[in-house]
Amino acid sequence: MSAQLAPETIQLVKATVPALRQHGLAITQKMYEHLFKNEEIRDLFNQSHQGANGSQPKALAQAILAYAENIENLGALALAVERIAQKHAGLNILPEHYPFVANALLQAISDILGDAASDDILKAWGEAYWFLANILIGREAEIYRETATVPGGWAGWRPFVIEKVEPESSVICSFYLRPQDGGAVISHKPGQYLTVLLQGDGLPPLKRNYTISCAPNGSYYRITVKREGRASTWLHEHAAAGTVLEVSPPAGDFHLDVGQSEPIVLVSGGVGLTPMVSMLETVAEKRPDLPTWYVHGALNGAVHAMGSHVRGLAQRSPNIDVKVFYADATSAVGEAGGCDEEGLISADWLHRNTPSDRATYFLCGPKPFLRDIAVGLRDAGVSPDRIRYEFFGPADDLLAA
Repeated sequence: MSAQLAPETIQLVKATVPALRQHGLAITQKMYEHLFKNEEIRDLFNQSHQGANGSQPKALAQAILAYAENIENLGALALAVERIAQKHAGLNILPEHYPFVANALLQAISDILGDAASDDILKAWGEAYWFLANILIGREAEIYRETATVPGGWAGWRPFVIEKVEPESSVICSFYLRPQDGGAVISHKPGQYLTVLLQGDGLPPLKRNYTISCAPNGSYYRITVKREGRASTWLHEHAAAGTVLEVSPPAGDFHLDVGQSEPIVLVSGGVGLTPMVSMLETVAEKRPDLPTWYVHGALNGAVHAMGSHVRGLAQRSPNIDVKVFYADATSAVGEAGGCDEEGLISADWLHRNTPSDRATYFLCGPKPFLRDIAVGLRDAGVSPDRIRYEFFGPADDLLAA
């Protein structure tokens, strides 16, 4: 791989920016149409994010545009590249998969742009694609080596047995997973996720990311799943103690640094609590000195999961402060396991009630919720590098201008 792209390649790619702004979504939709003619490649993707209204084509269109706009300053894309590499590692994407994407992308550019997609333009985009692809392939190889060689590590898919299933609310259950081989597991970073392969009982292969909701322990993982969507509904209806699931190693760049010295504020909505519970358990066990605020929002007590568990962690850890919001309160304010505030969490409330001048904020939940909180905190003066977020689905930049 060359150390950098040729100047003429950079110039040609940048010249396509106006066309990408206008036609980027059409290009990525057409790309997936070509790509999914190959069933093996199609099965690598979460199909719920595809289609005319899917989030994946939109996210990829934004990523391609950002690449073209920043092709002279790829350092600006470092965080995005890391997130993509982590997602790919969870899905076990391999170097041999990349040519299929290259061919589909170039064909889509040609299809949508027509005569404007000259041979020179297609050649430049081919070079630009492989330049970035080789960066990703190199990083993914590092991740695979790391997860295969650490204690409890493995490569590819590993069978796990569901040890038990625990209802957490009317719509959320926790599944405890132990390796079928009886061995140890990687001590994940609090906030990371597992990729689970579901198949059988007439179900086509489905790959889904589920955040690990327990602290690292070296023995088992817990995933806490809302009954929503085909894969999660299958887990609720068919998975039980003894069910075997194929699991890839923990992945993800959204996680707590256990050595963090400044205060942290964890903010979640709905089932977005899963990485926060992992972080809270870790703080309670390993960093009881760390000032920690946890603010969670739920519709009401019926759907609020793990409330008593979280309050128990706070009772044992004087530096953990928990506040719960119910949009439709059904239990008395302050009641154990209930809510402390009625209504919705707002950036203004967080700014006034947490140490916004020095804390790092970790956010997880539905995209509209995250966007309101992230943008509101930024506009209130919180530095973007202290606002970290995770949501379910393709990556997006919530703080983009």
